[in-house]
Amino acid sequence: MEENRQPEPDEIRRASGAGAAGESQGTTDTTQTFGHDSDLSFVPFGSDLSDAELDAIEALPTGAALFIVRSGPTMGARYLLDTDVTTVGRHPEADIFFDDVTVSRRHAEITRTESAFELVDQRSLNGTYVNGERVDRAVLANGAEVRVGKFRLNFFVSPADLPQVADG
Repeated sequence: MEENRQPEPDEIRRASGAGAAGESQGTTDTTQTFGHDSDLSFVPFGSDLSDAELDAIEALPTGAALFIVRSGPTMGARYLLDTDVTTVGRHPEADIFFDDVTVSRRHAEITRTESAFELVDQRSLNGTYVNGERVDRAVLANGAEVRVGKFRLNFFVSPADLPQVADG
């Protein structure tokens, strides 16, 4: 099954169409909560990106963004955000499918308006965190860390959409 294989080091997964309809394996519809003391500690990853990840970010077209999974069962996976609405959850039809009991079936949505991306929690049991803070909704800044269940992701926008910094 496509969702269970490990991504190649330089592979980018498209967020749209991550799971096909009818691939449910008959699991129960429950979300497991997890310990909040150690599991939710916020320790930024910094800029320890591989050359392949840096190349993937550099190649993003305007209006697109990239999630890179930094820890969790699919560590190293990359998800391209290039649609106006991207769903995240444990439901097999979610655009970004995380098959883990700490993720709600409909956990969060990322909406795009021009080149800005906003994350909206969908009343998930374990919540959605941006830079260590539990949020109902948050505008995602370049390099932000997002936590969905036990998955930690970094968010990167197209370099073409970053504000130009004046030299001097």
